[in-house]
Amino acid sequence: MIAAPNDVLAHGAKGATSTIPIVFIYGGDPVADGLVASFARPGGNLTGLGGLIVELTAKRLELLSELVPHARVIALLVNPNNPNAERTMRDAAEAAREKGVQLPILKAATEGEIDAAFSTLVQVHAGAFVIGTDGFLFSRHEQIVALASRHAVPVIYPAREYVTPGGLISYG
Repeated sequence: MIAAPNDVLAHGAKGATSTIPIVFIYGGDPVADGLVASFARPGGNLTGLGGLIVELTAKRLELLSELVPHARVIALLVNPNNPNAERTMRDAAEAAREKGVQLPILKAATEGEIDAAFSTLVQVHAGAFVIGTDGFLFSRHEQIVALASRHAVPVIYPAREYVTPGGLISYG
């Protein structure tokens, strides 16, 4: 059996074998992305979980805009290397339009870029910040929470592990 804990590895494993069972955790929509035939009958040698991870970014933005109603600019942080980054940005932009807020999109794929993203919040006059779902960003959750505190910006996170060290709110 092959365990594929993210989208990239799930597609890679699928391309590598059609006989070894593959169990995946998929951040996007495994049916729409062609990984499996359907949720009920995935077919082939793959099965796993699709987490609605991308779909929840828009909901996080909506919740944060209600929590911080005076924020006319809400920034989004994504890892541009994440295969779901484009869809996350698109969904969040649509939610921002519906809420009537501006959405600067900040990108970070390194620790230094995370620091730079928080510095950019001041330049774009962001009143709040949404953190996208991503393994790298999750691995830096303590850094992100510390920066949010230092910059005194309300942030909504994709997982409770951000709240444990002091993050404001998570929804996932």
